[in-house]
Amino acid sequence: MWRDSKEKAIGQKAIHSVESHVYFLNHMLPEHFQVELVLVDEQVVGIMAYNEREISQLYIHVDYQGMGIGQALIKKATNQSSGRLTLYTFEVNTIAQRFYEKHGFNVIARGHENEENLPDILYEWVSSTN
Repeated sequence: MWRDSKEKAIGQKAIHSVESHVYFLNHMLPEHFQVELVLVDEQVVGIMAYNEREISQLYIHVDYQGMGIGQALIKKATNQSSGRLTLYTFEVNTIAQRFYEKHGFNVIARGHENEENLPDILYEWVSSTN
């Protein structure tokens, strides 16, 4: 689900093996982030990895996008945040850009420091109570 969603979002095949991604998801990601999974009929349809300052991963199964799953995950992350969250998205992922901007995230930087060597956008959300 994670690989398919990312490939659709950026129009590029995964650069790492399935085994490498499984290791990343099971061992590396949980060291620094809380990982939330959304299940429908025992199938993973959404994933978010976050902490009080950053959303590292947010992917929704392509067949379940637009159903409020991402919105619920973003709400959880903002509620548990320090009052400020950052996240990156790829510049080619205009759907994600609209989604994040709709939920109060603003562009604070642009670059391309990622493994895919694609232009990306750094977003920031700041609580209205700050």
